[in-house]
Amino acid sequence: MRSSLFLVICLVVGAAIFAAALVLNNDYYFFAGYVVLQYVVLATAWNILGGYCGYVNFGSAAFFALGAYSTVAIHKLYPLPLPLLVVAGGIVSGVVGLGMGYLTLRLRGAFFAIATLALAVVLQTLIVNWDFVGGSRGAYIVRPEAIAPFGSYIKYLFLIMMLLAIGAIVVARLIERSRLGYGFATIRDDEVAAEASGVPTLRLKLIATTISGALMGMAGAPFPYYIGYLQPSSAFGLDYAVNSIAMPLIGGTTSWVGPLVGAILLGTLQQVATVTISSAVNLLIVGLLLVGFVIVAPNGIIGLVQKFIRHRPVAQVGRHKIEADASGHVP
Repeated sequence: MRSSLFLVICLVVGAAIFAAALVLNNDYYFFAGYVVLQYVVLATAWNILGGYCGYVNFGSAAFFALGAYSTVAIHKLYPLPLPLLVVAGGIVSGVVGLGMGYLTLRLRGAFFAIATLALAVVLQTLIVNWDFVGGSRGAYIVRPEAIAPFGSYIKYLFLIMMLLAIGAIVVARLIERSRLGYGFATIRDDEVAAEASGVPTLRLKLIATTISGALMGMAGAPFPYYIGYLQPSSAFGLDYAVNSIAMPLIGGTTSWVGPLVGAILLGTLQQVATVTISSAVNLLIVGLLLVGFVIVAPNGIIGLVQKFIRHRPVAQVGRHKIEADASGHVP
């Protein structure tokens, strides 16, 4: 499918979802849908580095928080429209992602994962001690109650996050089907062999960290307007770090479809659990599903479907051969 046609299909699906939420006429669906779409962006962004390149990043919450606090800082200096704040948050997080990659991508495996976790701790410490953005006290963002022509402001936020989710999915699909994606795959499969074959592995990994960090920052940029009060514990929440890893793993990490499926499944379950039980069980749901999928489907839902499709014809051929041997003729 051509990229332009895929983009049109995504926009049509997004418009249909937005229209369905309008028909339901309940702002809760916009609040819950915003969170699910936010996780779609985070999961897709994480997968560009963690799934395509095979480098596990534990610093997702740091890039998300960078986007959120970029919004707070710019809002205090000179308030800008939200789309411009999203772009600014993506630029800041992308630059930090490039710097983080340059400092840490010479590490591999668990050492790289620990380095990204350390980055999140360092950034949180800096934010806690930066009074301009509220420090440990936090910062309020007063958003308008309504915005034309959407009415409720949460509908506007939902639409912004919907467009971000579509953009992230389109970017991930373009990368997967391009020379850049093939380069990422060589790094994931065997980085040493890729280097020996002349693949510029460091440059490709820097590109991956930059794109991944930028998308995470863009996902975090609208967050202060969504929550109204931003503090370090909410921006650097464990939920973002855990979910951004678990959702691609549950959905499947080798394709752009996997993070989308995992984010919709896990994000929806968490929103239902938040309403019916408590938000405290969200991480428990993540843990149980992650353990279950590691045992049953280590390649995620997409890997399980691909395995079923790949082996189904083989099973049918084997059954026909047995029937032919038993009856003495070919059916």
